[in-house]
Amino acid sequence: MKDYFSGSWKVWAGFGFAAILLFAVAPAVLSDFRLNLLGKFLCFGIVAVGIGLAWGRGGMLTLGQGVYFGLGAYIMAMHLKISDAELRGDDVPDFMQIAGISDLPGYWKPFASPVVTILGILLVPTFVAILLGLGVFKRRVKGAYFAILSQALAAAFAILLIGQQTTGGSNGLNRFRSFFGLALNDPVNRQLLFFITAAILLAVVAITRQLMYSRYGELLVAVRDQEERVRFLGYDPANTKVVAYAIAALFASIAGAMFVPIVGIISPADVGIVPSIAFLIGVAIGGRTTLLGPVLGAIAVAWAQTSLSESFPSGWTYAQGILFIVVVGFFPAGLAGLGALIKWRRRRAPDSSPTGDIDEHTVTKVGVSS
Repeated sequence: MKDYFSGSWKVWAGFGFAAILLFAVAPAVLSDFRLNLLGKFLCFGIVAVGIGLAWGRGGMLTLGQGVYFGLGAYIMAMHLKISDAELRGDDVPDFMQIAGISDLPGYWKPFASPVVTILGILLVPTFVAILLGLGVFKRRVKGAYFAILSQALAAAFAILLIGQQTTGGSNGLNRFRSFFGLALNDPVNRQLLFFITAAILLAVVAITRQLMYSRYGELLVAVRDQEERVRFLGYDPANTKVVAYAIAALFASIAGAMFVPIVGIISPADVGIVPSIAFLIGVAIGGRTTLLGPVLGAIAVAWAQTSLSESFPSGWTYAQGILFIVVVGFFPAGLAGLGALIKWRRRRAPDSSPTGDIDEHTVTKVGVSS
């Protein structure tokens, strides 16, 4: 706790610097297209913060975050499509008319309300994560078994969406024209979307930092390192894991909800196994045990994928895999851990004096104290 309070001014300075970059510098130097692209990367950063909490602090290798990302995204997409249909005076969205569907499906109707939509984005993925977490962690499933189970869940979710005409099938949902009454073709409104996403990212990072330095954060690390000892002390490790897993799902859902109006499309290809692994790669490269490492890693990987895939469309996947192997094999703490490694080496460095003897200042202090 001492480190927490002594470094509080640095934290506020860091948040202030990030706010200046996101709210002042980025809109001033980036074009509308690049600013919108950065907003997409910030969505991935929000997902990464949750993965860093669940995996880095809790030791849960979450390979299925695409499920919760997709739940939030599709809930938001359904609301936007209903709103667009109402603006045109139609009973069903345009893609349903093409498919011959004349009545709005029952599970779509609640999301015609903006309030229900927001509550659904916040509560539905969290509830699903709690149910899954209780079913898995209470049975002490962990490690590779949990990773495989979460990955299978992502694959099943993507397959389910592909087979549903009412969610657009493999094409997904796209061509959104409004966002809670705001026209999405207006550059001012798209800049507002970026600001909202940036504010959410800063809030998510602040909440996660508070959790890391709380008693719950210490308990989560203890569960990761010595689960049986924590159980012996009277705590239920399953409940601790469920909380972290549910928070990570909530963050992923919020990110998915903002991804939809920013990018303009959501499809099964965005929520399956490959996107879930891509989220994880960014976190691993940035540094899963740190606070900002997952965010910076996710943004850097997403930027590299967008930039390099334009020049090397077939080689980016191999480069991404090689980078992941190098980081995991030689830098387990990620790129953010390089700073800690340098500090550790400096502390272990020999005394700077040529003879290694105690200097005059130290002798004077000892003499006075005696």
